Amino acid sequence: MKNSLKYFLFLLLGTPLLGAAFLVGAYFFVSTTLPKVETLSDYQPPLITRIYADDASIIAEYSRERRILVPFEKMPKTLVQAFVAAEDSSFFKHQGINFISILRAALKNVKAGGIAQGGSTITQQVAKKLLLTSERTFTRKFKEAILAWRMEKALTKQEILYLYLNQIYLGHRAYGVEAAAENYFDKNVEELTLAESAILAGLPQAPSRYSPYRHYQRAMDRQKYVLDRMVKEGFITPEEYTQAAQEEVAIKPRLNNLLDVTAYFNEQVRRYLEERFGEEVLYTGGLQVETSINLPMQKVAQQAVKRNLRNHDKRQGYRGAQQVLDDAEIEEFIVNQEKEWTEEPLTSGRMTQAIIVGQEGDLLLCKIGSRDGTISIAESKWAAPIKFVATAAEPSGNAGEKKLTLFPRGALVEVEILDLESEVIKLGLEQTPLAQGALVAVDPFSGQIKAMVGGYDFAESQFNRAIQAKRLPGSAIKPLIYAAALDRGYTPASMILDTPLIYENIKEDTGKLEEWKPKNYEEKFYGPTRFRNALAHSRNVVTIKILEDIGVNYAANYIKKLGLETPQQRDLSMALGSTAVTPLEMLTAYTVFANGGVLVPPTYITRIRDRNGRILESIDPADFATGMAADQRLIRKPPRRVISPETAYLITNIMESVVREGTGWRAKAIDRPSAGKTGTTNDLKDAWYVGFIPQLACVSWVGYDQERPLGRSETGSRAAAPAWVTFMKEAVKQYPVENFYVPDSIEFHPIDKKNGLLLPEDDTNAYFEAFAPGTAPARMSGEEKLKAKDFFRLDLGGTL
Repeated sequence: MKNSLKYFLFLLLGTPLLGAAFLVGAYFFVSTTLPKVETLSDYQPPLITRIYADDASIIAEYSRERRILVPFEKMPKTLVQAFVAAEDSSFFKHQGINFISILRAALKNVKAGGIAQGGSTITQQVAKKLLLTSERTFTRKFKEAILAWRMEKALTKQEILYLYLNQIYLGHRAYGVEAAAENYFDKNVEELTLAESAILAGLPQAPSRYSPYRHYQRAMDRQKYVLDRMVKEGFITPEEYTQAAQEEVAIKPRLNNLLDVTAYFNEQVRRYLEERFGEEVLYTGGLQVETSINLPMQKVAQQAVKRNLRNHDKRQGYRGAQQVLDDAEIEEFIVNQEKEWTEEPLTSGRMTQAIIVGQEGDLLLCKIGSRDGTISIAESKWAAPIKFVATAAEPSGNAGEKKLTLFPRGALVEVEILDLESEVIKLGLEQTPLAQGALVAVDPFSGQIKAMVGGYDFAESQFNRAIQAKRLPGSAIKPLIYAAALDRGYTPASMILDTPLIYENIKEDTGKLEEWKPKNYEEKFYGPTRFRNALAHSRNVVTIKILEDIGVNYAANYIKKLGLETPQQRDLSMALGSTAVTPLEMLTAYTVFANGGVLVPPTYITRIRDRNGRILESIDPADFATGMAADQRLIRKPPRRVISPETAYLITNIMESVVREGTGWRAKAIDRPSAGKTGTTNDLKDAWYVGFIPQLACVSWVGYDQERPLGRSETGSRAAAPAWVTFMKEAVKQYPVENFYVPDSIEFHPIDKKNGLLLPEDDTNAYFEAFAPGTAPARMSGEEKLKAKDFFRLDLGGTL
């Protein structure tokens, strides 16, 4: 009996001691493997990289975890109290571990036969998220408790809450309270109401289950639970509870409606950042990237490209309905449309689909969702003749062999919403264009890209034709050759014979003799032609003669210094644009003329900051006034003079004639001084218009990705210039009307348009021509008859 009593007392006293010894041993064993709590003082969580337009609007975000770091001081007191009440009501009392919660959770876990409830404090949750893994084991819980205790010793309660409220996942890719406030309420965190704060505080337990998007009522029930806990903890009064519970909370995300508008530009920035800083920094580093893109210009640029491509496509005819649906398929299609429009309601101007079900006079009757619509046959002349049949038939378009647009009942067609307000929706017949286009606008003085559109639809094709597609420029290359000629002694008044040419060449592969007979677009020759007129009317033969005279190698080197890095094909076909270049390359060369002979390489990023606001890259030297560290750099290439101000002005002045009286006549519609040049390849596979006002230069290009002719008469003036005009009409509103700067050294002399020689100033036929200093003709018109001294140009007494 005594031995049993001794044994019992030993167990009674020894077990706690052994348990304590075990815990102490376990503590020292585990503690040596734990991360240091001090690392939390340098909290560097994954952050969003943001891209900004020139007005500081956010145009794109890149992240793995959508987190926006926000200081504790910006967080509303009620938001903090709501999280504490819901997640850890004794947070301000315990030292990192709540033993009552742990005991309560342990009992539930024993009953469940595993980890069913955590019982973790906010401090423990921070320890788990930032210092440990998420494995559900007792070992991890033990480590978590140790770290929580250490954190309470090293950090203040505010610092722990700062970490917790910025780290926690709150659903729909939102990490931290700032990202969640944007996601759910389109607000910054400091603007949250008590009701909104309570909704967020209810999310950590199960973000998906309590999502206000997917389960609004469940989220509101959880909100009331949080508000009730806040009352019990003394954070709010019952009256405040009632007021918050009755508040109608609008759930609306902070949508980026600019993603589609700036998609091609965003992708170019993203590619640069990934190449420069690496994928990890791009998606987790929280870079702040300031760009040159101008949103008003970008929006109208996209609209201009899309509308121009649709108009071009319509000129090629209608290809027919997309498919024909039977009655069952029509019902299914209507139901699916209605579901789609609950998330993205219809708006005027939007492209969508409709089903043709009948005809009444001039109107095709349509079903569009649950509503009725009509398409005017008279306003769809581009698809004429149009015929509707109520029976089953094969649909066709007037672009096909039948030359007839046939719509059977159930024909599925693409339409534009013209008028959504009337009882019956007014629709316009449309079709997705097959050709592609590009448009880029640049400030010629800074080189900053203000607008960039790389194709019809980024969702369908990510290939950025503005900077990646190399296409033949056709006649758009001519101003560069004419500028080279001005620096070789030509003047705007030089006379060149527009007469037939024949070049013979022996083909290397066959040894056969071949002939090249260049011709003008109009397929006729014009005889003696002034230099200015030759460019204004894009005379091919004259350009070839000029190029042969000044030398192919000289011209190729001259073109390169204007900014065309792509090596030119060094033969006479260069005069007709035989070397493929990108639209941005072509535009860069034209900016030299707009900028008085100075080349400023194009740029689209103006400044990049790291997560702490430190500048990593900038175009402004003042940002690095005290010098640059190893990870900093100036990204603007210095401007350099490549041609004289006089040559730049003269070629600009001649290109003004292209607009006033030549192939660029459409540009007159912007109603201010502009210079430009159309570009069309011989086979009509590429159409260009490159033009500028003193403050802005822009290029428009149109062509098929798989090269083929654009269609009859689809020249640069018809296929590309309309997009340029549409864009510039709006873009120029940001600038005052200005004339091009005239260098002081430029001389103006009256000449005879017929021969380029001088006339008296009072002669009614006199045309005042611009000349570089000392290059004006020396003779008067009518002194003697002109003779062709050589094959290429008329020698006017030694001056040209």
